[in-house]
Amino acid sequence: MAYSVPSTDSAHPVNDRREIAGWRLYDWANSGFTTTVIAALFGPFLEALAKEAVGPSGTVLSLGIYKVTAESLYPDAVSLSVLLQFLFLPLLGALADYTNIKKQLLMFFCLLGAAATTMLFIATPATYLFAALAFVVANLSFGASIVFYNAFLNEITTEDMRDKVSSQGFAFGYIGGGVLLAVNLVLVVFAETFGLTTAMAVRISLASAGLWWGIFGYFGIQRLKNRASARKVPPGQHYITVSVRELWSAFRDLGRLRQTLRFLIGYLLYNDGIQTVIGISSVFLVNELFLSKGQTSDDAQSFLLGLVLMIQFVAFGGALGFERISRKVGTKRAILISLFIWTGVIVYAYAFLDSVFQAWFMGAAIALVLGGSQSLSRALFSRMIPHGREAAFYGIYEISERGTSWIGPFIFARVIAATGSYRQAILSLIALFAGGIVILLLTNTTKAIHDAGNQLPEEAAASHS
Repeated sequence: MAYSVPSTDSAHPVNDRREIAGWRLYDWANSGFTTTVIAALFGPFLEALAKEAVGPSGTVLSLGIYKVTAESLYPDAVSLSVLLQFLFLPLLGALADYTNIKKQLLMFFCLLGAAATTMLFIATPATYLFAALAFVVANLSFGASIVFYNAFLNEITTEDMRDKVSSQGFAFGYIGGGVLLAVNLVLVVFAETFGLTTAMAVRISLASAGLWWGIFGYFGIQRLKNRASARKVPPGQHYITVSVRELWSAFRDLGRLRQTLRFLIGYLLYNDGIQTVIGISSVFLVNELFLSKGQTSDDAQSFLLGLVLMIQFVAFGGALGFERISRKVGTKRAILISLFIWTGVIVYAYAFLDSVFQAWFMGAAIALVLGGSQSLSRALFSRMIPHGREAAFYGIYEISERGTSWIGPFIFARVIAATGSYRQAILSLIALFAGGIVILLLTNTTKAIHDAGNQLPEEAAASHS
């Protein structure tokens, strides 16, 4: 049932079930891109195409002292898309706060990203560079759409509903991404049964992620409603100039909202640790459980694919479960519980992991805390930002997640280069979690929420009762 309390526009009530369902559906839609394209198929496929075109150690591009090789093409494509996100997402967020077209902007980047992803179908040894460029456009569009998607959370819900709705979004995303990944892995593994080559099955799977994103995303976004912008462009100024000023103003406000800034720094650290564990877990497991025991990486393929699928579906329950925990102990404490479990996972991987069975157990633990730590962080941050400035602050929040994800990989790489030990390298990531935990403990989240002019969940619930 919708409350009659208005959000940013009295014409549209908040906590409307139909609008929240559309918002959740968008997470279901775009998660097909993150699972099928990023987590499972595109990186190895692009590397194989590049090697077929230029040789195993061939040079794809030579940019002075910087060379792009067949092995580095995919990481370089990811890095380029992250750099573009770092440059553009805060500006896009600032722009959105001065318009009443968040829905149209979300739809534009959804369809652009979906179209670029669908075009990965043409990826062959002759067109692999175009495919890499299409991926850059898709990943940039994904990040841009998330800025507007996150900003809608504040417009369609009251403070007391944010933990629940944010967790539901992540949970639906895990299921949506998992369902599509399961279908595509069946297609790839049994390609010959369907009369397809493996390469064609991969190309179809990549394109399906674009169609999944575009079709479900379109219907989800259609349910969202534009609200009147809380900020107006001053006379004689243009959207671009006012966006730059708004972004600068948002950074200045972070200096004033010191508790919000403190949380953002803590989030930067612990989320970088989370993203690094996710990103290097396959390399770590292959080396520690297979290569070190005389097996090949091919022996690990089915295990890794099954592990990714299991994590997707268990994470669904984890996201919803941690929302319930947050209701009992508070959002900040629930996040801290998840971070202590993350720290325990790292210690377990360093000291005890020695079998595939143990890896399944560790993967399940990761899945349980994965959604909770991220969804509750988003919900908590949503209450720490001023009304009318949501998109600008979410633009900064998004680059704190994507633009800084080099810290953990850099630490991991340096430790393994110095010690030759994957276990020592993964143990080093504790520094990121420890730093994030300490900063979060020192953050007065109640003061951060009140300083931003917002209510605590219990205050909002009382005002609506």
